Amino acid sequence: MNEIRVGGDEAAAGVQVNLQTVYLKDSSYESPNGPRLPNNQAWEPKFQLNMNTTAEEIGPDVREVLLTITLEAKQGETTLYLVEVKQAGVFAISGASTTDLKRLIGSFCPSVLFPYAREVVSDLITKGGFPNFLLPLVNFDALFAQASEAQAPPANVVN
Repeated sequence: MNEIRVGGDEAAAGVQVNLQTVYLKDSSYESPNGPRLPNNQAWEPKFQLNMNTTAEEIGPDVREVLLTITLEAKQGETTLYLVEVKQAGVFAISGASTTDLKRLIGSFCPSVLFPYAREVVSDLITKGGFPNFLLPLVNFDALFAQASEAQAPPANVVN
């Protein structure tokens, strides 16, 4: 079990995060035509990447955090492959305010899970006969901040 303390000395107990386990909850790989390219074209795929994080309370101060990554590679209208990976982790989080908890679930936890999911995606694509593909590194802090700003109510403007 890994324990991570979040917060400074000014917080008496501070926030504690214990990673209890990491596991692959679900994965899917589809390649309708195998590694064959349409009409013997050159390898020039377009990629679409989607990521989502959800959390479920499974006990007092215990959350299952699920990072879902979906990657689709297309050449023209032809789907080369579609990969979906649901990487999960169980985190015991104590001493966190509601704001801290949202930040941990939306940023810290996915950062812990991402390397595991990245490896599974790469492995599935390679085993499917396609060139190696590594997901780009992700700044979950920046994504969380961006999502938080988008959800924030607009400030009142006085004329």
